Amino acid sequence: MINTPDISLIIPLLNEEESLIPLHKWILDVFNKDSRNYEVIFIDDGSSDNSWDIISALTEKHLNVFGIKFVKNYGKSQALHAGFAMAKGSYIVTLDADLQDSPEEIPRLVDALINQKLDLISGWKKKRYDSILFKNIPSKLFNWAARKVSGIHLHDFNCGLKAYTKEVIKSIDVHGEMHRYIPVLAAHEGFNRIGEQIVKHQARQFGATKFGIDRFLKGFLDLITLWFINRFGKQPMHFFGLWGTLMLLVGLGFSVYLGIDKLFLNTEARLITERPEFYIALTLMLLGSQFFIAGFLGEIILRNQRSNKRYIIKEQTLRV
Repeated sequence: MINTPDISLIIPLLNEEESLIPLHKWILDVFNKDSRNYEVIFIDDGSSDNSWDIISALTEKHLNVFGIKFVKNYGKSQALHAGFAMAKGSYIVTLDADLQDSPEEIPRLVDALINQKLDLISGWKKKRYDSILFKNIPSKLFNWAARKVSGIHLHDFNCGLKAYTKEVIKSIDVHGEMHRYIPVLAAHEGFNRIGEQIVKHQARQFGATKFGIDRFLKGFLDLITLWFINRFGKQPMHFFGLWGTLMLLVGLGFSVYLGIDKLFLNTEARLITERPEFYIALTLMLLGSQFFIAGFLGEIILRNQRSNKRYIIKEQTLRV
């Protein structure tokens, strides 16, 4: 039986068999110098290599190491969601399993979180050892757009090394590709005390980066989605109702104009159904009605709030 941990380390991974043992040894070395209790939760996001066998061996040898294995690859957000649900620590730290995030930063991040009374603190890899053209430049562009849209002035939204209070991770719903926007999700829930700290970035030792153009594009699409949800998500009728009303009014205006014109002004003119204004009016009224329906459906969906679990766990190590 282990004591309730002070710190929970959440480590999502995909095909990182070569990194897991060195990473765990590095974590051990760090916490041998730190008096706080901790736990390590590895989430295997559908690896096709021997990652799960290594995790299982670590859990058998160390009482504070736990593992979750997904049936297939669901993505980093779902892995973090599962890890957050399992975490018991007062402070939660996320880091990647590829050895590019230094475990030596963990105590410093948690100390800054406590001393500065923050809700979360994000790492900033100011000096990076990635490809300038294919990762650094896209990352800078992405972070600039995220700052503009969210209003949160972080330099590195996508940094995997972050520390949170327990209240934050139990209050947010991480899904899709939203893991890079956790600070935005937290701020939306009222956790506005967000800090940033420069952390070391290590060059990748094993395997290949999972970053690609598809993840870059998905990140921007999720940024737009997040902006929309944050602005209109709690009351969708404010958006859909406004545009639906405008479309209905314009469509109704065209209809009234056509009726008056045919009945009183140009009685000998061609039939209303032969005039393009008729189809414009009809289209606008149909669209306006559909926007209203979308708004009502959105309100109903919010009242019957979603089930958050979007993954299937194949195997999980048990707590002692």
